[in-house]
Amino acid sequence: MSEEDRQRWNTRYREQAGPSGPSGFLQSLVGQLPSTGRALEVAGGLGHDARWLARRGLDVTLVDVSDVALERAAAAAREEGVALRTQRVDVETEPLPPGPYALVVCLNFLWRPLFAAFPKVLAPGGLLVFAQPTRSNLQRHPHPSARFLLEDGELPRLLQELEPVSYTEGWTEEGRHEARLVATLPGLTALAR
Repeated sequence: MSEEDRQRWNTRYREQAGPSGPSGFLQSLVGQLPSTGRALEVAGGLGHDARWLARRGLDVTLVDVSDVALERAAAAAREEGVALRTQRVDVETEPLPPGPYALVVCLNFLWRPLFAAFPKVLAPGGLLVFAQPTRSNLQRHPHPSARFLLEDGELPRLLQELEPVSYTEGWTEEGRHEARLVATLPGLTALAR
């Protein structure tokens, strides 16, 4: 990502309104998610999901390209009394922070090469939670543009070394056409859930 893109994200997060809650999709998985261990949120912006995971007992690292988003996420975590690590990472050019993680969350961000990186940072038995709009979303919404959308049916083909636990694709309650995936890294370790 270029410096110009990073500044654009900084401007966007500087102007974005106040707090919002965690993803409904992530909350719907509460019974499947680990309640202890390390978690990584990739391109998590203001950290709504990261802070929710931290409140649930996970040791969470939030990575994003935007300094402003990370500063706001850290300030919100302090106000809420939860521990949250933040790290500026341009996931398009830099590696993810080293694992192992019991949980990796990547919602509303598509960079296909990350699917090769996810298995390298997940612990055996760890979970990947991923959601992204598909091309069908353009039927109702002009954004995100086609450049940032999955092809319909593409998500399962992107998995490398991970096994799907659940996969859905369709119109959500929020009115977006999304592909949603929970996948695991096969292994001997059973994580506390």
